[in-house]
Amino acid sequence: MLKKLSMAAVAVALSASSSLAATEITWWHAMGAELGQKLEGIAKKFNESQTEYHVTPVFKGTYPETLTAAIAAFRAGQQPAIVQVFEVGTGTMMAAKGAVYPVYKLMTDNKEPWDPKGFLTPVTGYYSDTEGNILSMPFNSSTPIMYYNKDVFKKAGLDPEVAPKTWKEVEEFSKKIVSSGAAKCGFTSGWISWVQLENLSAIHDKPYGTLENGFGGLKTEFTFNGDLQARHWENLKKWADEGLFQYGGPVGGNDAPPKFYAQECAIYMNSSASRAGVMLNAKGFEVGFAPLPYYDDAIAEPKNSIIGGATLWVLNGQKDPNVYKGVAKFFTYLSKAEVQADWHQFSGYLPITNAAYELGQQQGYYAKNPGSDVAIKQITRGTPTANSKGIRFGNLTQVRDVIDSEFEALLAGKKTAKEALDNAVVRGNKILRDFEAANN
Repeated sequence: MLKKLSMAAVAVALSASSSLAATEITWWHAMGAELGQKLEGIAKKFNESQTEYHVTPVFKGTYPETLTAAIAAFRAGQQPAIVQVFEVGTGTMMAAKGAVYPVYKLMTDNKEPWDPKGFLTPVTGYYSDTEGNILSMPFNSSTPIMYYNKDVFKKAGLDPEVAPKTWKEVEEFSKKIVSSGAAKCGFTSGWISWVQLENLSAIHDKPYGTLENGFGGLKTEFTFNGDLQARHWENLKKWADEGLFQYGGPVGGNDAPPKFYAQECAIYMNSSASRAGVMLNAKGFEVGFAPLPYYDDAIAEPKNSIIGGATLWVLNGQKDPNVYKGVAKFFTYLSKAEVQADWHQFSGYLPITNAAYELGQQQGYYAKNPGSDVAIKQITRGTPTANSKGIRFGNLTQVRDVIDSEFEALLAGKKTAKEALDNAVVRGNKILRDFEAANN
């Protein structure tokens, strides 16, 4: 009996020793609430799958707060191994000389399986350098889509199974919805800068800036004040005045979702990652899903939309080389089809790998959840062009704030659409020059 107890004690001691010996990997992220809990669950399962490494997720606030904290920590020599950075921070991360350990190099150096072709092309294209090397690990990628209220469509005499495909149809449907009294407004939108300018430009194959939308390096300039963009903003102003469109507010447009949930607006344009929230809050009516509309007299076949969300960047400066071996192992785990399919189906973010999408098909997920593959089909349609593969500029969050302020000036009648966009370009270019000066 004593011998058995002694052996058990040794086993416990060895287990504790093994746990203590595990290489610690710190992961700073910006996901709160249910998404944060799911993220922590992913790390927990990885930790339980092996004993050499232990990933510790640390919530650092919003995306901008997390990025700011990571930059400050790096300068102080106290940086985490992994940091989650939203897509508009890509230019900033690329310009942070010596701070980043590119993921393609990390995986090769640590002899982990790495096949860029296994990832969705629009996702990897956004986070790659000019040679096509992937710089950060895709994790939570999204793209904007259209949600609509099928019940309101029925009340307005519209076919609930047919969503508007073009902006002309959005206008026609909205007029019918409002005039019939089915809803107070036709449509609303989150993220004016992302949905109604960045993605608008990409879908219509119009440049957002020079040097391939910033992918070609610094010294780029904004060009989002073209005829199509001005036409669209002029229409948004007209539709707002007519009561067909309701502004959802600056930055992310936090006033837009409640307008849709309360059935005040029949159509809502926002991130595909909003799906979970939409399904949770859309009480008493059936939700439809569709691609973003386009101007069919400007382009016959709309291009792919562009991504939002974030990726995982690996920071240089870890004293223990085993940390990077662990990060590479963790990224291999994150890339597994079952891990990605589970994350995608829970969150509404895109499956970042083709295998995860195929697994979802085999599981019957898309058949059981109509519309859940709209974002995937929209972002993968056609071949991405220099105008539709995404945008990459330094301090883009500041530029988005400028765009919001100019859009509000337009709605207030203080400027025309062209004047607002022209001014946004001038102010945006000043931000780009400041960014260049700080990173030379």
